Amino acid sequence: MSNFTRGQKGKLADLGLNGPFAVTLDIASGSMEVDVSCFGVDAAGKLSDDRYMVFYNQKSAPDNAVTVALNGPRSVFQIDLARLPQSIDKLVFTAATEQGSMRALGASSLALGSAATFAFAGSDFQDEKAVIIGELYRRDGSWRFGAVGQGFAGGLGALLKHFGGSEAGSSTPAPAATPTPVPVATPAAPPANKISLSKIRLEKRGDKISLDKRDSGGYGRIKVNLNWNQNAAQGQAPASKLDTGFLGKLFAKPAGRAGGIDLDIGCLFEMSNGSKSAVQALGNSWGAFDRPPYIHLEGDDRTGSVSSGENIFINGTHFDQIKRVLVYAFIYEGVPNWAATDGVVTIDVPGQPTVEVRLDSDSQHAMCAIAMLENQGGNLQVTKLVEYFGGQGKITAHQAMDERYNFGLNWKAGRKD
Repeated sequence: MSNFTRGQKGKLADLGLNGPFAVTLDIASGSMEVDVSCFGVDAAGKLSDDRYMVFYNQKSAPDNAVTVALNGPRSVFQIDLARLPQSIDKLVFTAATEQGSMRALGASSLALGSAATFAFAGSDFQDEKAVIIGELYRRDGSWRFGAVGQGFAGGLGALLKHFGGSEAGSSTPAPAATPTPVPVATPAAPPANKISLSKIRLEKRGDKISLDKRDSGGYGRIKVNLNWNQNAAQGQAPASKLDTGFLGKLFAKPAGRAGGIDLDIGCLFEMSNGSKSAVQALGNSWGAFDRPPYIHLEGDDRTGSVSSGENIFINGTHFDQIKRVLVYAFIYEGVPNWAATDGVVTIDVPGQPTVEVRLDSDSQHAMCAIAMLENQGGNLQVTKLVEYFGGQGKITAHQAMDERYNFGLNWKAGRKD
């Protein structure tokens, strides 16, 4: 493996990187929250297409040319340069914080597959809140890597502006009124890139947020993701509970459970016409995205090999036909121990900040009602529940939760094939 130093550059072909490879960032930030990003910029060094900024709130670029999996201090970007358009001339890897400075970093590194590594640490910086770690760039028809290690005064928002983007919701004050000039035909200015760096974490039970529709087309493809600490053994709390702070933070999963917990996501739903049912792996009730109930469970990860967790997709184009959706998690296998799961649900709505609900209460019951998504006058309202249920006698945990929230379904024993 080649060891790069700051300022050193080299051709990827000379490193044996002739196809897709991983760029792995190991950031030793301790308790300091650090955001990692990859900016895909043009020949002028600008983020001319905001779809090529890959970070916690947008984990993939078009055609999966760049994707990221976030797992505590380690972030793994999967890179397929052949899928990048000619307009993307450089991929810039960055780290930023709003809490302290890069001076606080421990021994950290960027690795290109198993071919090369670039080590850096807090002693390389002063009071900068961000660092441009390294970059992949085109030159003379070939791709190269440059170890940068350059400190940057601002945080992630400042990096975004540096590369020519702007945060969603930012605006320029309107100028004072002036006499109306004679209209002159001029080319329309391109719209400014708008990237949402914000997040909404519902902290306490009962906290809620209302998300307005951006246009008459509804809410688009709503993604509800469940992830949890697959490395925790049954009956044991994790050695440390990392407050990830990034939306959609992914937890590492081993190839096999080795006695871990099988945590399933599901939902109860009620349509505007009064029909009610459930979408869950138990009983193979997968739902449907393009027809009623417009809710679909993507799959059931029973091996622990899917690092992105489990997903429910809601067709927000037909949100007017949905009255409410109760999102829940169920421990199908393993000793019920929610403290060990360190679970988190993120709700991603196109054009909106990601909403995060953490399963931050302890319980020995198998069922957790996590969040309620409701149609309130056409707007999507999300409420944190995090309420636990267990079976008692002939009453199952599912039925107890159902009765608590008045869905009125008939329940019987089921299993996953």
